[in-house]
Amino acid sequence: MAIVTGTSTTYVYGTAGGNREDLEDVIWDLFPEDSYALTNFDHVTAEATFHEWLTDTLAAPATNAQIEGDDPTFSDVVVTLRLGNYLQIARKTFIISDTQERVKKAGRKSDIGRQAIKQMRELKNDMDFALVRNQAGTVGGAATARTSAGMESYITHTAASATVAGNVILSTTITQATSAPLTAGAPAAPTDSAVGSTGALTETAMQLAIEGAWLDGGDPDIVLCSAVNKKAISAFTGIATRNVDVAREQQASITAAADFYVSDFGTHKIILHRHVRPNVIMTIDSSLWAIAFLRKPFSQRLAKTGDAEKRMILSEFCLVARSNNGNSKVVGMLA
Repeated sequence: MAIVTGTSTTYVYGTAGGNREDLEDVIWDLFPEDSYALTNFDHVTAEATFHEWLTDTLAAPATNAQIEGDDPTFSDVVVTLRLGNYLQIARKTFIISDTQERVKKAGRKSDIGRQAIKQMRELKNDMDFALVRNQAGTVGGAATARTSAGMESYITHTAASATVAGNVILSTTITQATSAPLTAGAPAAPTDSAVGSTGALTETAMQLAIEGAWLDGGDPDIVLCSAVNKKAISAFTGIATRNVDVAREQQASITAAADFYVSDFGTHKIILHRHVRPNVIMTIDSSLWAIAFLRKPFSQRLAKTGDAEKRMILSEFCLVARSNNGNSKVVGMLA
């Protein structure tokens, strides 16, 4: 078959020949966001670029029986541990020409308004990325940005083996990951396992981490993990339940995922987090963490120097580890 000679078609005219384009008046966003720490931890106020706090613990219980009428001796008072972190400046910027802001657009009325919302969400992602990872706290300088130490870097109290409860649990007996002891100031970054010394996450390892945090006085209520370790947890044979209530008349679903893990030390919510590294999980007491802000996230119009609008979205913040002892992690998993 063939068309009649001279027939006008869309191939000839197209948009160049006057046909209108068929463009949906919507923008389909794919915005993978994870801001658990930034959203759920307490917010406190910072007043300098180095934020400090004091931590203390009780002495271990011991036999305490005294002689009647005894004149006591006195023990030295244990000095509190002074910890700190550097405030990190995070920002997003954009510039939109006045012409672009004025012309008719698809899917939005204002590029300035759209970018202000989008980049605020990007800023929150960047901030949570810093909070939950293995970043070291650094003082910075004239040519170097300050950085806030992340959660992985603070969980260092007691290094343990793959068979003994502690704050840092090794995934295998040959795992070589290390975390420097926490002293005054901001912590250094932990050292990852060398190739060949990693292993898969096991239920035993997570139980030992939960136990270690509890033994040190914490009540771990959250397990932060990556996708690969979330799948490993869902495959545990222990007491795992999914947070789904299916009515009798509704169609049943196949359940192969765990939202909570019930251990001897409580119920722990499993939080899948895109920014947590795949070679670690953290079992945390969420009440023992906070975010200190010198400047909470805000949007600011910058000085106009041409035919365009300039905007900056900025925050200055750091992580506060009120007590690293009541938290734990399993390290050295397969990435």
